[in-house]
Amino acid sequence: MTNEQPIIVGLDIGTTKIAAIAGKKNEFGKLEILGFGLASSNGVQHGMVLNIDQTIRAIETALKNCYESNPGLEINEVYVGIAGHHIKSLQTRGDIVRRSTDDEIKQVEIDQLIADQYKTYIPAGDQIIDVIPQEYTVDNIQNIADPIGYTGVKIGANFHIITGDKNAIRNINRSVEKAGLRVKDLMLQPLASSAAVMSDQDIEAGIAILDIGGGTTDLAVFYEGILKHTAVIPFGGENITNDIKLGLGVLKTQAELMKVQYGSALADAAQNNAFIKIPGLRGLPSREISVKNLASIIQARMSEILAFVTFHLKQVGLDNKMLNGGIVLTGGGSQLKHLIQLTEYATGLNARIGYPNEHLAASHIEELEKPMYSTCIGLILKGYNVYENNQNRLNPEEKRVVYRRPAAADAADTEQVVISAVPVGGRKTLGDFMNSIKDGLIDLFKEEGDRSL
Repeated sequence: MTNEQPIIVGLDIGTTKIAAIAGKKNEFGKLEILGFGLASSNGVQHGMVLNIDQTIRAIETALKNCYESNPGLEINEVYVGIAGHHIKSLQTRGDIVRRSTDDEIKQVEIDQLIADQYKTYIPAGDQIIDVIPQEYTVDNIQNIADPIGYTGVKIGANFHIITGDKNAIRNINRSVEKAGLRVKDLMLQPLASSAAVMSDQDIEAGIAILDIGGGTTDLAVFYEGILKHTAVIPFGGENITNDIKLGLGVLKTQAELMKVQYGSALADAAQNNAFIKIPGLRGLPSREISVKNLASIIQARMSEILAFVTFHLKQVGLDNKMLNGGIVLTGGGSQLKHLIQLTEYATGLNARIGYPNEHLAASHIEELEKPMYSTCIGLILKGYNVYENNQNRLNPEEKRVVYRRPAAADAADTEQVVISAVPVGGRKTLGDFMNSIKDGLIDLFKEEGDRSL
């Protein structure tokens, strides 16, 4: 890795907001935020770009605001999050027989093993977004985190493959490109959010990250250092707002304000005799809304979302006794009052709010500590993992040089001897799941490259 760190930009195209954040790592490995722009999102529903023109305008507004925060910025390429109910995941197994069994396993062989998984059969109309290796095997040795340096005849691994709808991917790509940018890489939103709010200890303990966004709720589950499961639940904060609008007969803007200011995820915690006074429409008298009724509506929808979470955890065999790290709630919807208590009651797991400030430098903008920015900050961290991994590939070996005197007693000069070549850029451990590189994958997003995998 060079001393001069690049500026990396994350672009979170959400259902309710579009955020663009530019960051750069300092000498302590923390992110310094160099630019921040926000815009309302109109062309996205349930995490999917439906109206490309509206999305382009929103991206341009977010970029304009980002430039205004730092006029010296130059943004050409971005890391973009992807979500939506079209996202699916599957588990596969891959093996390769090595050509040179006497040599140690090298990174190029691991890359080949991963590249082979992009040939996995998936339904027509879908496209592989990411291939994430889980535990490796070398011959009969199981559960290897990093096989580089081992020797053996056969390398294998279990893989978590994430797929998405080609049209949905193309719409994201078109929107970003028409806004004058290039998609450097796409990443599943729950994985980006996870990178921003959890530590290596969380991954080892076993943890579920629940990112409650406007249009979707994204789930990522880790156990014993491995990404075990991902899912996109097609409900989020917008659904709660619409439920309030219909259930209480108010405007959507009023429903959103009531949810944020007075909402609670537990009806039992709301006061029986508390009411919200809202103005009447077109001269009609004002109305009083029961805070308890409001909480009942919110609790019903949040309970439905948490029931999906419980279903997914049971599906992968991880009950509430196995995830010692519990559930980390992040995203804009995680700020609902009493949501931690409801989550613990519904799932039987400990719960806490995940703030994306662990990786930020001390001088960061206070606004960015909010959970709603977890995805965008995680995308920057993802970008740095890609950059650092590529740097290691460009400089795969570092000669370890020692000095010793020659055997001849009358030799005055020291002799430089290369003892060994020590690899410095091998694959990270599985705990650092972000290091999955998808060379050339962006080409598949191009409209002209809409070819079958």
